[in-house]
Amino acid sequence: MKPTDVKNPDYYHKVVDCQWACPAHTNVPEYIRLIAQGEYTGAYMLNRESNVFPAILGRTCDRPCEPACRRERIDAKPVAICRLKRAAADLRGEIAHLMPKIPAKKNDKRVACIGAGPASLTVANDLMPLGYEVTIFEKLDEPGGLMRSNIPSFRLPERVLSEEIELILNMGVDARFNTPVESMKELLASGFDAVFVGSGAPRGKELNLPGRAGTERIHIGIDWLGSIAFGHTTSVGERVLIIGVGNTAMDCCRSSRRLGGKDIKVMARRPREFFKASAWELEDAEEEQVEILINYAPKSFKVENGVVKGMEFDQLVWDAGAKNSQTVGTVFLPADDVILAIGQENAFPWIERDLGIDFDKWDTPIVDPTTYQSTRPGVFFGGDAAFGPKNIIWAVEHGHQAAISIHNYCHGNSVTDRPPFGMNLVSQKMGISEWSYGNDYAPVTRQKMTHVDLKERFDKLTIEVELGFTSDQIAKEVARCLNCDVETHFTAKRCIECDACIDVCPVQCLTITRNGEEEDLRTRLSAPAVNLTQSLYVSEDLPQTGRIMAKDEDVCVHCGLCAERCPTAAWDMQKFELLISYAGEEACANQHTAA
Repeated sequence: MKPTDVKNPDYYHKVVDCQWACPAHTNVPEYIRLIAQGEYTGAYMLNRESNVFPAILGRTCDRPCEPACRRERIDAKPVAICRLKRAAADLRGEIAHLMPKIPAKKNDKRVACIGAGPASLTVANDLMPLGYEVTIFEKLDEPGGLMRSNIPSFRLPERVLSEEIELILNMGVDARFNTPVESMKELLASGFDAVFVGSGAPRGKELNLPGRAGTERIHIGIDWLGSIAFGHTTSVGERVLIIGVGNTAMDCCRSSRRLGGKDIKVMARRPREFFKASAWELEDAEEEQVEILINYAPKSFKVENGVVKGMEFDQLVWDAGAKNSQTVGTVFLPADDVILAIGQENAFPWIERDLGIDFDKWDTPIVDPTTYQSTRPGVFFGGDAAFGPKNIIWAVEHGHQAAISIHNYCHGNSVTDRPPFGMNLVSQKMGISEWSYGNDYAPVTRQKMTHVDLKERFDKLTIEVELGFTSDQIAKEVARCLNCDVETHFTAKRCIECDACIDVCPVQCLTITRNGEEEDLRTRLSAPAVNLTQSLYVSEDLPQTGRIMAKDEDVCVHCGLCAERCPTAAWDMQKFELLISYAGEEACANQHTAA
């Protein structure tokens, strides 16, 4: 194998598993260290650089960072990254003076954003400090998109949502509410230099089964949640069936409980391991006495006088991979209301089909996954409008990348020119065996979020269920972070092959051996490296024997014992910082090390 190029930002970035897994590449270890130091405002602002909505995402994120967390490989429970993000947001101080400065003189470029959801707001957040005039067209009378209409207030309080949105709107965005865009052709003719479509996936999927047509009290999940959010729906029948088992279904069943539902069942076609809903969403629903039934396929609606009375289901048995099923029976379940939460779709009736914006066979716009530009130059898509329903953090990253493209486009540069990542790599050494970070292993278990009492939370729809971590819980949880951004940095020319680092390594991630092809080398390590998604570190030839130092990055716990034991300082602990480029700001590409 060739020696590993640690000057490539992607190498150490990938080792910081949580940051690599985050679509917006938030610097998780650094903001956790800031929280540990009581620097909540600094942690919040560091979060905001990449994810824009720390308080919102601290309550609603799908947490792709947590399954990737290295801590899970040690005690089966990742660091509570999302809830620590919320802690930074809840405990931060005043930040108005820390927000980007908006130039008084504009750059004469006008950008239209369709929809006031997270993707459009991120575009505005990135372009306003560059002197753009950004106009947001929103069909509702308040901003937020599906964050406002589809996430219940018991999960995301209105004050939290509005506060973070206002940070962006107060930059001078021209936000036009109750102003739906009804013709893309007319909008394009109105003089904007670029258009960004962040209108979400606003159409819930139907379930066309016998008895559906014209039947009352069958609701589309996202429409029903929106109706609750805007005060149009205030009650539900005692018996409620929720069809589908994604996160929208969880919001529907928990909302049903608060609106008067007593017998609430979530109906799933497949076994639990195939559910789309997050594990914590399922746990919260079941804590509220929602019943989740598996292996039930909807067959028909049972109707009397135009009103649904229940549904008939096929009971299924699946093979081991849940790819093929067999019907073993039929069951009828009564219901006063049925809520369909089986997915969402894009809807673009307002985009004329003769504008050069091509659509695929599913009537979804064809969008470049890197530039977010459509087939018509100057028209960009992001968030759910681009590639279908995903979480808010994905919409944020789409907004960042679209803003880069819009900035390039408006200044006559190629939208395919993407500013590179940069990196800093700085030694943490303060003495012979002393580091500027804590490398002791904390055996504490993951902290459990305190919830409002069951009876109290049902008294009012707007009572936030999660109370946040206490100061004691914060202190314990931040100690669980393994500081994966503090890297074991090796200098081959200093190595004397004494094997001290290999002897002291608690997880057997180091090996001195002859080089070879990767498949062969992986079998000759101290502990065979089985995770092929994580790279092996391979050094240059060692001066004594010509062998190489190999390291399995997947199992390293960043304890620093190798660097403490090494008599020649061939190993050092160096903090990696990923420098991310945003619109108009190219990250510093100067890589430097203390080696």
